[in-house]
Amino acid sequence: MKTGYTLFTRLLSTAVFSVLFFALPAQAAQFISYGDYEIHYNAFNSSFVEPDVAKTYGLQRGKRRAMVNISVLKKAEDGSKKPISALISGSAANLLQQTQDLDFKKIDEGNAVYYIGQFGFSDDMLMRISVSVQPDPNKPSYDLQFEQRFYAD
Repeated sequence: MKTGYTLFTRLLSTAVFSVLFFALPAQAAQFISYGDYEIHYNAFNSSFVEPDVAKTYGLQRGKRRAMVNISVLKKAEDGSKKPISALISGSAANLLQQTQDLDFKKIDEGNAVYYIGQFGFSDDMLMRISVSVQPDPNKPSYDLQFEQRFYAD
């Protein structure tokens, strides 16, 4: 779907640009390597997503809504990396331990696979995000955790 690819590419570039612009380089392009896999992740305010992109992918925008983006790449012997599907689950919790389960939506564009989870937050709120990623259903999952502060637009 060429149009979807263009729209989602714009979504990601807008999110990454916005994160970089607001001096949060540590949040822009994070990943963890586990053996043959790279798990890329970031989180951003849903308002960074343009309305037409959100509508195309069934994503909810809002001043107090955020998105977590996960993608998994498998490393080949020749050094190349290929996007793959995985089982993804997770949650977002505030400092009071109020937890929201993340329902990840898979977006498969052939040459890119993304998983988007959404959650709500209050202004100036630090969120602890925990994600479980299982690239191979016959092997244990990999867990990642990170914290990020969110501000209402």
